Parts: sequence; structure tokens; C-alpha cells
Amino acid sequence: MSHHLDSELSRKDNRLDLTDQYVFHGETGTVFVMDVNSSLAVDVPPGWHPEARYEFKIHTAGGEHEDLTYRVTFGPDAGGGTGQAVALHVLAGPEARDDTAQGELLAEGRTGTVITGPAGLRLWTGRAADPFYVDLTLVFAINAAVKRGAKIELPDWRPEIAESSFAGSYIHAIVLEIADDDPRLGVDQNIGLWSVTKLATDAGSWRQINREGHPMVWPIFRPDDGEAASTSNTKHPAAELATESAHIADLVADLTCANGTADDPVAHGQAIARRLLPDVLPYRTGTPAVFGFSVMNGRALADNAPEVMFSLVMNSAVSTGLTPGQFADNRSATFPYVVAAQPE
Repeated sequence: MSHHLDSELSRKDNRLDLTDQYVFHGETGTVFVMDVNSSLAVDVPPGWHPEARYEFKIHTAGGEHEDLTYRVTFGPDAGGGTGQAVALHVLAGPEARDDTAQGELLAEGRTGTVITGPAGLRLWTGRAADPFYVDLTLVFAINAAVKRGAKIELPDWRPEIAESSFAGSYIHAIVLEIADDDPRLGVDQNIGLWSVTKLATDAGSWRQINREGHPMVWPIFRPDDGEAASTSNTKHPAAELATESAHIADLVADLTCANGTADDPVAHGQAIARRLLPDVLPYRTGTPAVFGFSVMNGRALADNAPEVMFSLVMNSAVSTGLTPGQFADNRSATFPYVVAAQPE
């Protein structure tokens, strides 16, 4: 449920703050992208936390729990512009959800370089332009309306004057491409994806800090609730079905009732909760990604996720006033698909 700067726990170290995740088909296979460490934070440490884990969690065949995990870890910054050491491990089966398991080493190298591995695997980690775009004026108005179960109030804002509040900002991206013929993943497989950051504890275990499945879930349904954000981010997606389903359904019902956008607000609220929970992003490997109002199949870097989520919740078209074409310079058609930026 993570998003930019969402919880007090993640704000203690911005390198653990997970801003977005994406999954789509690239040049050679399935691409997983995890973004952390937004430059919009007050305190932005360089690079990645050397005592953390950054994991892509993959559920196959509709499973409640992940059965494939790609784990990325980093060494300390050696200085001299050489960046940090990077290691990628894969964990399959029961090991995929076991913090004590070490997994199989697939690739290692350094940040800022293209790292290759078996079966055509490619990995890149580095500072990049943030591909996310939305005008926070609209976000805050929808936040307020959802929170109060009221009409959306935007007296001085129109889509024609929208400007992305994330223009010119940067994140640190982990981009992993698994080739179509990789035996663990392959094509035409229905998967669910969530991403997570974890930090080592003094007791030798691991504490989950941030997670994300669908985009915009937290800023829509738990705005300004820092304590709940910290608690939720430490849980597995399956652990929230009971509590969050009713919470989301009630908020959506009240919102659509106030705005007159659903014939049966209660039924619509329940349908949205079923669609978004558990908070795991669906994707069919090998297919074009589209995060849309009627179909959610992964998420491409260009997708206007806020517009889709706002329209879904409202049961009515909500324009953000922004288009993918306006931010084409923040993404690439070739690996690593994000646009690299020089370290600060």
C-alpha cells in the first residue's frame, strides 16, 4: 500500500520508502521495476541501504502467498564514484516467503551498470527520473472527499491547468528483466506482484518496512494516517483482507453516494474492495501491460495510474489533465526503460 513518503516508519530512512512498482513486457521478457528514495523527501540519503533487502514477491496460479521472490541487496558505498555492490538472489517454493533462506545467487555487479545473469536475465540499479505523474492539488481534493464521504471540491482547479507535482524529481530504481524463456517464470502465466523493503534488526531477523501492490491505494483510502500506514506496511497482503475490505467498501460507498455516481453505492464499494484486495498487482507474463479502468494487467511506466484509480473509486471518469506523452522523456523503450540520472 506504499506510496511517496507514506509512513513514519519509512520516513526514518528514505532509502526504504517504496514509491512505485511496475510490471510489463520489455525487449526480452517480463520487467519488474521498484522505485524508492524520492528526491521530494526532506532527507535523501544517497543510494540504497546496505542493511536492507529489496524484494519482488510473485504469486503464481492465484496463490495466497508468494512462491517466487527476487531479492536485491547492496553493499556500502565504496566511494570514488564506484557506487555500491549489488547482488540478486532468487528464492522459490516455501523459501520465497522465508526470511532465513539464502536462495540462489543469480547475478552480482555494481550500481549504475547493466548486470547480466543466466537465461538472459538483466538487472540495473541507479538514480533515475521519476516516471510517476499527477497534480497533487487533485490528489488532496480526492483525499478530503474520500475521508469525509463528501463531494469533491476543486473550485480553482481544472484539468487544463494541471501540472505534475513530480516533474523534475528523481527516484532510485531497481529494474529486473526476466527473459521469456526463463524456466521459473516464462510466458502466459498469471502472476500477482507486490514489492517490499526490509531492514535487518539487532536481533538478526528482518523487519518489513514498506510494500506496494496496486498504485494509489494508500493515498486514497488512508490519507494522513501515518500510524495505520506504518502498521499496514509491515503486514502480508493476505493479512489485511478482513479489516481493509470493510474499510475500503465503506469509504467508496459514502463517496459515490455523496457524488451521485453509483446507483448502488454499497454494492459498488464492495466490488472495489474485491477488486483491489489482496493488494497484489495482477499480470499475465508475455502480454502488453495495461493498468486501465476495465482491465488491470500489470502496469507500464506510461500508465496514468492516478486517473484510473480515481475513476474506479468514483465510478465515473475523473481526468487528471495529464497524458503519458507529456512525460515521455522520463522513460525509454529500451533497457533499463527508466531514464538514468547522474548521482547527486
